[in-house]
Amino acid sequence: MNGYTNAESALILMGMVLVTYGIRLSFLVFGHRAAFPEWLKRALRYVPAAVLTALIVPMALAPQGAVDVSLHNAYLPGTIAAVAVALWTRQTLAAILGGFVVYGLWRWWVA
Repeated sequence: MNGYTNAESALILMGMVLVTYGIRLSFLVFGHRAAFPEWLKRALRYVPAAVLTALIVPMALAPQGAVDVSLHNAYLPGTIAAVAVALWTRQTLAAILGGFVVYGLWRWWVA
């Protein structure tokens, strides 16, 4: 179907596994020897928040592929509620539950 034989597909898959886990394993094996500069350590602290934002914002603003800030986009109020609860309580589970509740109620009553 994709132009590759089963053997070629298996080799490609094994190569992807080796590269992915090789990179991750290298930090576990050699991480204690690596000494990062202080500026890099400070910068790396913001990576999780930046990645999470990069994943959530497009989904909240454009769930169908085009920007939608109408009342029919339940993702947007759910995301805003989750951020508000996270800032208010500083608890991840509360933010997730708050976002889910607002999203569900919005889908049920408004959208």
